[in-house]
This record gives sequence, C-alpha cells and structure tokens, in this order.
Amino acid sequence: MATTDMERPGGGRLGTRMWRALTAVPRSWNRFWRRVSIYMPKRLYARSLLIVITPMILLQSVVAFVFMGRHWQTVTVRLSQAVTRDIAGIIDLLDTFPQPESYAQIIRIAQERMSLKIDLLPAEPLPPPGPKPFFSILDQALSSEIRKQINRPFWLDTVGNSNIVEVRVQLDDKVLRVFVRRSQAYASNTHIFLLWMVGTSLVLLMIAIPFLRNQIRPILQLTEAAESFGKGRPMPVNFRPRGAEEVRRAGFAFIQMRERIERQIEQRTAMLTGVSHDLRTILTRFKLQLALSGSKVDTEALSQDVDDMQSMLEAYLAFARGEASEDPGRFDLATYLDRLGDEAKLRKRKLKITLVGEPEVHVRPNAFNRLLQNVVGNAFRYAKEVEVKAVHDRGMLVVMVDDNGPGIPEEKREEVFKPFYRLDEARNLDSTGTGLGLAVARDIARSHGGDIKLSDSPLGGLRAMIRVPA
Repeated sequence: MATTDMERPGGGRLGTRMWRALTAVPRSWNRFWRRVSIYMPKRLYARSLLIVITPMILLQSVVAFVFMGRHWQTVTVRLSQAVTRDIAGIIDLLDTFPQPESYAQIIRIAQERMSLKIDLLPAEPLPPPGPKPFFSILDQALSSEIRKQINRPFWLDTVGNSNIVEVRVQLDDKVLRVFVRRSQAYASNTHIFLLWMVGTSLVLLMIAIPFLRNQIRPILQLTEAAESFGKGRPMPVNFRPRGAEEVRRAGFAFIQMRERIERQIEQRTAMLTGVSHDLRTILTRFKLQLALSGSKVDTEALSQDVDDMQSMLEAYLAFARGEASEDPGRFDLATYLDRLGDEAKLRKRKLKITLVGEPEVHVRPNAFNRLLQNVVGNAFRYAKEVEVKAVHDRGMLVVMVDDNGPGIPEEKREEVFKPFYRLDEARNLDSTGTGLGLAVARDIARSHGGDIKLSDSPLGGLRAMIRVPA
C-alpha cells in the first residue's frame, strides 16, 4: 500500500518534503559508499593496513594543523613583536640623539645588546615593493607589527632561503637599514616536530606490518584448507588452527565440519557397497535361473532386461558415490586424447583435437576420465563432427567440446544436469538410458572446484565448456 501524505510525518506538502529529504539521506550515503568501495582494496591485508594508516594520518594531520596554525603562528607573532620593539627602540635613540657622533654608540648597542646589525643610509626613496610570498607567517606578522609600533614607511624582504631578514625604515633625513637573523623573528624549529611525527609513524608501521601479516596468515591457511577440501584434495600437511581466538575457533569448526562430512561419506559408501552387493547377488541369481531354464521360455528379452538393470544399477551407484573417495593424482591429457582419436575412428566420427599447455593435470584420475567420457561420449552419440580443445594455463584447465549435433534449447540447458531429466531428443542420456550422464559429469566437475556450462557451438550444435582447477 502506498503511503499517503496524512501517514507521513507532519502530513501535507511540508511533511512530504521533509519525508523525502529524510529518506534521501540514507540513499545518498549508500551510493557514496558504493562508489568508495570500488576503489577500496579487495584483500584483507591491504584493508587492515588501511585501517591502521588512515587514522594515524588523520590524527597527525589534525595535530600538525593545530600546532602549525596555532602554536607556530603564536610564537612567530611574539618573536616579531620583540624584534619590532628593538627596532622601535633604536629609532627612539636616533630621535633622542640626532648628533652624528652618537651614531657609532647606537650601532654598537644594537649589535651587542639586541643582536641587530644596523646601517644609516642617505635619505633616498625606498626600493619598490617586491613580490609577496603566497604563504608566509613571518612576512605577515612582521609587517603588521611594524605598522602598529613604528607607523613609518618601511620596506621588508623575507623572501628566499636566506637566514637574514632585511628591514628598511624611512626616517626624516635618513633611512635605517636593519639586518635581523630569521630565527629571531620566526619559529624555525618546526621541522624537528615534523621529523618526530614522521619518524614515529615509520616506527609504528614497522611494528604494525609484521603484526598484521602474522594475524592474517592463519586466515589464508584456513582459506587454503577450505579450498583443498572443496576440490577434493587432502588437507595441507602444516595446517592447524592458530592466530586470534576467533580465527582458531573458525579453524576448529572447519576441522569438525570436515570430519563430519568425511564420516557421512564413509557411511554412505559403506551402505552403497552393501546394497550393491545384495542387488548384484539377486541379479546373478536371475541370470543363473534364466540360463538353467533352457528353451522352455524365450529368455533373450529377459536376459537383456537383466543386463539393463545391472548397467542402470552401476550408473546409479556411481552417481551416488560421486568418486569422492578417490585420491588426487596425475592425469595425462595427451594419452587420453590419443585414445579419444581411436574411439572416433571406431565410431566413424570426424574429430579435431587441440591441446595447449602442460598435458599433465592434478585431478582424481578415474573420476575425471568418467567426466570427459560422459561429455565427449554424448557428442559422439548425437553428432558426426566433434572438436575437443584443452587449454591448461595458470592452474586452470578448460576443455571445450563442440559438435554439429541437434543441440539443446537454451531454456533447458540447466535442466539437463538434473538427475533422471530427459528430453525428447535426449542429449543427457547415457548408453543405458538412465539420464545421469551430464548429472554425473557436473557432479565430478564441481567436486574438483569447477563446473560445466553449455552454450551454442560454432559448428552449429552444442558446446560443453569444462573448467576445473588443475
């Protein structure tokens, strides 16, 4: 039901505008974070470093701003006030003792007592104003204090890296030139503070980086163990829960889960073994009774039914087992493709084979052989021309099987992977008609950590793409 104006907070047009404004804030915030997440690092180690470094940079930036914007400026203003007072005192002395014979004593007092080097120049115009620095606390503070305390025409030079600041003040009949050390009017020890900040930051990073690496390593090991289990491979030899308490708990939970799953698989395998033994015994009795019946009845059709029942039983059991108990090993693609060429000749099919990369792959050999046999066998059964291309690169094996057969409609390409699903022109039926060929193939591929996808083939039929880590 739509929300009316009366139901919104405040009601009416004003309430509607307020409601829209309030609901727009979370949406804008979510859009902002979605955009930020695009540029965020994806790995946990990089994100952890970012969590450590970002607050440290923000904190130091705030401290530096407060220090340089408050303390540094205050100290510079105080020093500029003191220097300006000294210059004003010298001007008062010159006004009190205007005789030329007193100038030497005034110059001596300025140099010895005030650390100022002064000269008296003839009355001439002051130099033209030079370019003002874009940002200079010294220039601003010293100029302001001279205007306040002296209030006479002056010229100031603070530009450059020189340690001397030159000040000229226009007097009645002369020009007073003063040379001041920059450190007398300027807080010049700020770089020490910045060096301390940078130095402590580097020390903190040197401590944080190894610590984070040690904390993340157990998570990576847990990930590797989970991936190995998902691919049907044994657990890494050196894996054991370690690290923070939460990571150790996750590791122990994974080990317990793996043990429960393996125990269930063992129980299911034992049960299937017993069932298969009992059913095979019954089928053997059927065969024996049919053989002993002689020509009294027509036993040919019954024998064929028994053979079909035995083949279907073997297919059902193979699908239920899923070849999960087989240990991983080496599978030679080159040898398999050679045998595939011989099979194509026997079936009178046109076959093109392409192998790129290392021929040996690390899989469960028997299960993987069954996977390829089901997929390629389907292509041989329903097509006259078949192409098989295997590419093994960067730990991934991709096998593409193309044919020129009738294909499968796009809307049913996922349905054919379901057990016992059948089409009118069934591309997923194996030789016994159980409807388990592609279902078994996908089950084996996914137990290796891969999958099978169906699409249109350039040959006009069906393309089956098998991707498994190898």
